[in-house]
Amino acid sequence: MRFFKYIFTPNHKKYEGVRPINIYLLRVLYFLMIIGVATEAWQTIFKHEGPWDHTKAVAWCVWAAYPTLGIFGLLRPLKWLPLVIFMIFYKTLWLFVVAYPLWQAGTLAGSPADEMAHVFVAAPFVALIVPWKYVFMNLRGYVVKAEMSSRSRPDFRDLRYVAGSLVLRRQTGM
Repeated sequence: MRFFKYIFTPNHKKYEGVRPINIYLLRVLYFLMIIGVATEAWQTIFKHEGPWDHTKAVAWCVWAAYPTLGIFGLLRPLKWLPLVIFMIFYKTLWLFVVAYPLWQAGTLAGSPADEMAHVFVAAPFVALIVPWKYVFMNLRGYVVKAEMSSRSRPDFRDLRYVAGSLVLRRQTGM
């Protein structure tokens, strides 16, 4: 019971307020990306003979690059979240732009896109393991820091965002 409490309780010391279950699932995801996608992509690149079709070459290079970078995600899962967000975004976009119209027309089954659609359909579920509160809090911090650095004198109202602390907001009444 203690273990379950630990993995579902936000850990502010070790994981910047993210639940350990999210960290563990992200590491599993990075590992699966490396084993599944990177392995196949690198094999395809190394075994390819002759000239490449430029669009297929780009796809295989992207599929080799982003999961290979997932090695860093195993070590620092939160710092490499943009890689996961990129993966979720492009796969979900592909589902809406390519697979959904084929499915609506009744031509998805048996088409070349069918196998890819079966793999990509998991992307929206992957979004469930992303600690979105952490993502938005850090994105907000980067935006405010950029705004402050573009001005000659910081505005006091920006300090509540830079501090990112509810305690500061409560004490100052902001």
